[in-house]
Formats: sequence, structure tokens, C-alpha cells
Amino acid sequence: MSRRNSPAGAGAPHTVRGPSMGSVRIVGGRWRGTRLPVPDAPGLRPTSDRARETLFNWLQPWLPGARVLDLFAGSGALGLEAVSRGAAQAVLVERDAALADALDASVHRLDARDSVQVVRADVREWLRAPLFGRFDGVFCDPPFEAGLWATVLERLDPWLNDTAWLYLESPASAPVEAAGAWRLHREGGTRDARHALYRRGG
Repeated sequence: MSRRNSPAGAGAPHTVRGPSMGSVRIVGGRWRGTRLPVPDAPGLRPTSDRARETLFNWLQPWLPGARVLDLFAGSGALGLEAVSRGAAQAVLVERDAALADALDASVHRLDARDSVQVVRADVREWLRAPLFGRFDGVFCDPPFEAGLWATVLERLDPWLNDTAWLYLESPASAPVEAAGAWRLHREGGTRDARHALYRRGG
């Protein structure tokens, strides 16, 4: 989940408007139907239930046992959905303090601390030091207005296995492509966003 109109989602923290909360729903797997609280932060743009359902149908052959990165995690819906559906581990990276606290609370409530780690960090800086081993996939849904796709993509290589997959969400009006070793596997979209799944090496 990215912050559509807020470049601060990648750098400076958001201003959270009091204790008001929204929520998103885990669509499938062992935590199906679980609501994840989302602090009322400006510009939050959840990936829709329908888009996540489609994405995880695409991913299901590779998901069991996978290690995944959820960058610009927001509510954590993508990373937690992955673990709900069989991924072995997810690392959720989120810069905003209120969102990171909500992620920690969700992980605790789901008793998922053995399989889910929340990292409060700026994604761009965090990716400079690949200390967590290699991952089988990454969700990349940065704040649209910040234009961070190129920076993130150029720093992913040492984090990923040779046949890893990559989910990119970008504006429908200005879709982002992953070049180099990435090959488009499936894509879809809504009026506002393009959803694309890539694989490395073919």
C-alpha cells in the first residue's frame, strides 16, 4: 500500500490525524477475513481486495515457503496476505512511525512474530545494505508522486534470488516497466493503477 499523493511516505513521516482508523481485509489463507487497522494518514492508497485476489492467484504456484519483501508496506496487506497464503517469511518495510506501530500491533495480534518482521526505515536507504539474505519475491508499491521506482529497482539485485518475482504497482496514466532481467508475467489494472507481476530470468 503506497501513499498516492505524499512523497513524504518515502522520507519524512506523515502527520496522523488523531486516533481515527480505517481497515483493510486479508482476502485468503489462514487469516482470511482478518481486518488490518490503518491509521488515518494523508494519501494512503490501499491495494484493493480485488487486485490482491488477482495478484495472489498469479503468485500461488511460487508462494508456499517463499521469503518476501513488502516495501512501502503501509497496512502490510500484501506481506501479511503472502504469509497467510503460505509464504514462510515476510519483511515489511515502512518509514512512517504510526503505520509501523500499527504493523507491529497487527503482527502481534496474529501471533506472527516468527514469520513476519517489521522494519521502520526509509526503503531507499535500507536497500543499500542487503543484510537479510536473498528473497524469493518483492512487493513494490511506492507513493506514486515520489517517483521512486527506478531507485528501488536498481538496488534490488543483491536482495533477490535468480528466479525471484516482482510485483509493481504504478499509475495507470504513467505505467512503470521493469527492465533488464525482468520479464513480464501477468498484468492487470484499474482506472487508477497498473498491477504488474514480473519474473527474473524468463
